[in-house]
Amino acid sequence: MRFGIALGSNLGDRAENIRRGIELLLARVPGVRLSASAPVYETEPVDCAPGTQAFLNTVIEVEADSLPHELHAHLKAVEQALGRPEKRERNSPRTLDLDLLYADEVVSDDPDLILPHPRLHLRHFVLQPLADIRPDLRLPSLQHSVAGLLAQLEPKHGS
Repeated sequence: MRFGIALGSNLGDRAENIRRGIELLLARVPGVRLSASAPVYETEPVDCAPGTQAFLNTVIEVEADSLPHELHAHLKAVEQALGRPEKRERNSPRTLDLDLLYADEVVSDDPDLILPHPRLHLRHFVLQPLADIRPDLRLPSLQHSVAGLLAQLEPKHGS
């Protein structure tokens, strides 16, 4: 199964946090293969407290013989291994944030894991790196490709 994973960090050595997060994930998940990795972008915080440090964000795609809930549990374990507390305020600064964006064509309304990610289409910091690796990807319940969703978020020129 193919999985899209967004990574973000805005505490400590942000680039190292992302590098270590990928490394730990690949070491933790049996049989996982990294199939694509987007460039890393520095982005302004969204819906965070004033004065919050900028994020580094990227997206990777992996292939694994795991169920979505199993991979999600591994993502949470990697976050905690890199210092992110399990209980935290929403949108608080973080050493590493790992979000499961999609799992092939799986649609899930489970409160613990909604797929595709419910805010993916609203987040430039997710869509840009995802478009770098999978511009033509069409996810269930979304009408446009990733590139199309990104274009809808781009500021309109001349206005």
